Amino acid sequence: MKTTSKPRQTTARGATDNPVGRFESLALDTDFDDGWDLSNDDPDFSEPRLATRFFQDHSKTVLSYNSSPDIGPGVMLNPYRGCEHGCIYCFARPNHEYLGLSAGLDFESKIFVKTTAPELLRRELNARKYQPQAISISGNTDPFQPVERRLEITRRCLQVMAEFRNPVGIITKNHLVTRDIDVLKELASYQAIVVNISLTTLDTALAKTMEPRTSRPKARLRAIQTLSAAGIPVNVLLGPVIPGLTDHEIPALLKAAAAAGASSAGYTMLRLSHGLRKLFTDWLDEHYPLKKSRVLGRIRDVRGGKLNDTRWGIRQTGEGPYATHIAQMFARHKKKYGLDQQRPALNTAAFRRRPENGQMGLFDSD
Repeated sequence: MKTTSKPRQTTARGATDNPVGRFESLALDTDFDDGWDLSNDDPDFSEPRLATRFFQDHSKTVLSYNSSPDIGPGVMLNPYRGCEHGCIYCFARPNHEYLGLSAGLDFESKIFVKTTAPELLRRELNARKYQPQAISISGNTDPFQPVERRLEITRRCLQVMAEFRNPVGIITKNHLVTRDIDVLKELASYQAIVVNISLTTLDTALAKTMEPRTSRPKARLRAIQTLSAAGIPVNVLLGPVIPGLTDHEIPALLKAAAAAGASSAGYTMLRLSHGLRKLFTDWLDEHYPLKKSRVLGRIRDVRGGKLNDTRWGIRQTGEGPYATHIAQMFARHKKKYGLDQQRPALNTAAFRRRPENGQMGLFDSD
């Protein structure tokens, strides 16, 4: 049975509620007023801040193979399930419902950690059936979310990638990625790395409520600058573009990214699948009530009158006159700021298998 409690204090959280998951048959409504709400009598009363809890993920494999027509075939590695960044728009939120949890506060406060990911990765790269190819870290939740600073699971996975010289693409919105610049430079020497830095807004106040535990916009621009100065290819990803809320920032975002040293750019349109529609709408009610009607109207403009469209080839960019306007504005300023360069293909030629124990044999060579 799923509890739909709504903590009174959600400081530094994105979601405002913890709605029941779509696979749950029972729900307990704890918002019912039974007369024992102490906050009604004591104005100084406050419940403890919602703490983040971490759980061990016992997955037996760490690589997932994707055949989505949107992004083409590929391989993904996700060190974490759930994300403490708490971005209200995150398309991965509904995945927590497969665990019997909520896409709301559960997603950002109950994180599953793949502690054995580096060892599993080593085993899978060593398998004879593995064909060298680019691996995306992470196609779901951010591999450099706050707990990574302490656990270093992503860093150790990158070290395995560097040892095997397997190409990797990173997607993150956290400045913490610069911590691993030593490993990234090694991968770059084999043309085996690209870092995608996600930018959504330059408005610090908006970022604080929309993506509360991420690096702020200036820190992400510094990350682009640091990585590019070290010879590491950086692609800026405007993800997601939110019609009516952030789309007007596209020119400024591309200009800032180019000035920081990014060499290419891409974008995705906001997707509101399953319970994310209500979470996002509630967030607008809480933080931007005067913009709610405009934002939802613009989203419907690019989604055929609905708040979401799951069709392949459409879901990433939307369709209709307003979606075309966004695409044209993006293309025009991408070219203006020199972000339309062809990204070099990641190289698999240097790939090498390694012994399971990490030790070189007598006749092994580099």
